Amino acid sequence: MRRLVLLLAAVLGTTAAAEPARLPILVPVTGFLSLEGTSQRNGALLALRQAPAGLAVSGEVIDTATAPENAVNALLRALDGGPVPAVVAPMLGTQMLALMPIAAEEKLPLVTVSGTASLTEAGNPWIFRFFPSDRAAKEAHVRYAVERLGRHKLALVYQTTAYGQSGATYIATAAKRHGAELVFSEGIDTGVKDYAPVLKRAMASGADALLLHLHAGPTALAVRQVAALGLTLPVVAGSALHQPATAALLEPRELKGICAESASSPVSGGSPRLEQFLKDYRAAFGADPDAYALAQYDGTEMLLDVLAHGARTGEAVRAALAAEQWDGVAMRYASNGHGDMAHSVVILCYDGVTRVPKVVERYDGLDAAKPD
Repeated sequence: MRRLVLLLAAVLGTTAAAEPARLPILVPVTGFLSLEGTSQRNGALLALRQAPAGLAVSGEVIDTATAPENAVNALLRALDGGPVPAVVAPMLGTQMLALMPIAAEEKLPLVTVSGTASLTEAGNPWIFRFFPSDRAAKEAHVRYAVERLGRHKLALVYQTTAYGQSGATYIATAAKRHGAELVFSEGIDTGVKDYAPVLKRAMASGADALLLHLHAGPTALAVRQVAALGLTLPVVAGSALHQPATAALLEPRELKGICAESASSPVSGGSPRLEQFLKDYRAAFGADPDAYALAQYDGTEMLLDVLAHGARTGEAVRAALAAEQWDGVAMRYASNGHGDMAHSVVILCYDGVTRVPKVVERYDGLDAAKPD
């Protein structure tokens, strides 16, 4: 069994407790983020089903939908049930921002897969992110377009949510750093259903590559419209495209040549542990996992290992997560001092024949240093 490797007992200073640990799972399983939130929930539940021997732990799932106040109410409801050592927290950035003051006041670690970069840049020591932050993901996003595809005039279409705005900021920064020009940039509300107008404006800008940073449903709408319009520019999308549930909304021909950044691509396989995770997830949920599910699985597994070694308070869990490293299925996780645990990003592309992408590039060591 994989175990934490660095002096965990000394950090915790406790022994395994007999009382079952409560691990509330607060995730958005309804609303525009339902695809991603369901994956996050499933990853956490699968890890709980495979909890270390001898560890008694319960995991109540509470739907946070997409409003910040829903997340706050969900957390307060979870805390009303008695002490908890940590919480699986929603992936939506605006909800995480609403929860952070409560986490600090309650001294409660929040384990999330949200990509919104600002979460770990506010000096809150109770946030632990097991998905690459936008700082890391957008670095890979832009580097692939510039270095691998040789494109230097980029058009960006992003979401107007906190997630979208965070990613747009880091794409603009990375483009400048790598000598590329962002010749077009426009934010789109999640309620927009017709992407043809914005795509036509992007093409008219003189761009030689199109970058998308959208949630899952909007990503599918945009990619379908790219195919319908016959646009031939290279398209590099955000991590939402890698989801099997997103790809299922599109025909393979509509995906041909489209690439995306992601923390991982479980359906693409590549290692015995990935293959086992894929098998277990399919058996448990009758669906294919995505990177959000795997990231939350890895993060919850590390959390369960901490609990199995005796941590029962928020402070004990926080200290262990901040100090230790974990060999997850997707990558090795370790905090950069700000709670960013994931520092690797892959680029995957679709061939137009199947909905299973091929991993074509991997960037390691991104965001390993403390943010500026």
